[in-house]
Amino acid sequence: MDFLTLLLVVLSFVLWHVIRLNLRPRRSGKLPPGPYPFPIIGNILQLGQSPHQSLAKLSKIYGPLMYLKLGSRNTIVVSSPDIAKQILQKHDHIFSSRSIPAAVRANDHFKKSVAYLPVDSQWRNIRKICKEQMFSSHRLDASQGLRQEKLKKLCDYVHDCCSNGQIVDIGDAAFTTSLNLMSVTLCSIDFAEFNSSSPQGTKEVVRSLMEVVVVPNLADFFPVLEPIDPQGIKRTFGRHISKIFAIFDDLIDKRVKSRSESPDHPVRNDVLEAILDYMEKKKSEMTLDVLKHLLLDLFVAGTDTTSSTVEWAMAELIRNPEKMSKAKNELMTVVGEKKQVDERDIPRLPYLQSVIKEIFRYHPASPFLIPRKAEVDTEISGYTIPKDAEILVNMWAIGRDSSYWLNPDSFEPERFLDREIDFKGQDFVLIPFGSGRRICPGMPLADRTVHIMLATLIHNFDWKPENGMPEQVDISDKFAITLHKAVPLKAFPIKL
Repeated sequence: MDFLTLLLVVLSFVLWHVIRLNLRPRRSGKLPPGPYPFPIIGNILQLGQSPHQSLAKLSKIYGPLMYLKLGSRNTIVVSSPDIAKQILQKHDHIFSSRSIPAAVRANDHFKKSVAYLPVDSQWRNIRKICKEQMFSSHRLDASQGLRQEKLKKLCDYVHDCCSNGQIVDIGDAAFTTSLNLMSVTLCSIDFAEFNSSSPQGTKEVVRSLMEVVVVPNLADFFPVLEPIDPQGIKRTFGRHISKIFAIFDDLIDKRVKSRSESPDHPVRNDVLEAILDYMEKKKSEMTLDVLKHLLLDLFVAGTDTTSSTVEWAMAELIRNPEKMSKAKNELMTVVGEKKQVDERDIPRLPYLQSVIKEIFRYHPASPFLIPRKAEVDTEISGYTIPKDAEILVNMWAIGRDSSYWLNPDSFEPERFLDREIDFKGQDFVLIPFGSGRRICPGMPLADRTVHIMLATLIHNFDWKPENGMPEQVDISDKFAITLHKAVPLKAFPIKL
């Protein structure tokens, strides 16, 4: 089908859809204020290249509860912690569903994904398994030694770069380490190598999958287009899922075979071993197919966000040498001169914890929480949220709001030293992992890996930015599902 024919088909579908919507009876109730939508496309053009910033500016005009029309989709944007609390806590049962992006319908992922399943018995079973078998303190303590090995590997890599006078792409090194910390915790193997450029490697497949997800999809703005997948996003996403599932199938088959052939097989302290043990006892609550979709969710959700947070933290610390010095001095005082920081050291490092909290506020890895969906028409702050509307919580806007933060456009970890604010879902000024029943199930692992990776990089090395001038480290961002640095952070490590 040539481009002109495709365009005519798309326009025909869209016009038919718009006419059909206009024939529906108007909803009762007062919608939140918002900018006037253009015909057919609505407010799509007002999103711009940086929707988190564009919507933050619009919220200053229209308020913290704002209505947009994005194509044919009703969208509500929340830009204050008070309204976020109403949505995510007070009315959590009404707003706990998800709108399903067209891409995740590939391979029926949405039917088995803990991120997109409705809150039903299947979802509850998976969440229970995550809490008890995967991310409990006991399970993570048992696998701590596996992660220490990956951190040593990161140290060795940076040390080699230091010896060779080689610059380090900190984002790429953090991504490789983050992927390996996840894979070794889940299944005791490395999924990535430093400086790997193999297009068939797991690291590259995961990255390719993420790159597909961030592309704006016409089928999401105009669901009537979903069957024809005009940009091919769903098809591409499906191909990448198949590649990752082939990797999962191989490692699961080998583990199952090893367990069946040798009753006295070596016990592994990873999640896969725990899940297989659990499946033998309660077969109805988990299948290998559901396990693969869960692993996919965890890798996609956890790897990029963790590495991005570490890269942002390193950028801000290199850019602010006095704050880097505070963090390093704390590590030296608490940890001493031993070469590796331990996960058990984290609770004794309040300044390091404050650095991470400040990054969650100032450079949130996910500028918008995963969108929710209204189950029924609901009144919030005197306005009606229409049924099936998509709810976007703009964490970037909340983190930059001077009503809640002093000097919001400055990197100041010290602000958290005297404030009892946590990021685990109860303080709505800082909810990088969400809140309520949909809070990220992998938060306990992410909490550990972000802190320990940053501590490893700054405790063992000094860092000199690529151009030699800390104040010129670029901190502009590039919008995607994960908020990346527009200019990758590269720096020379200096051995202490």
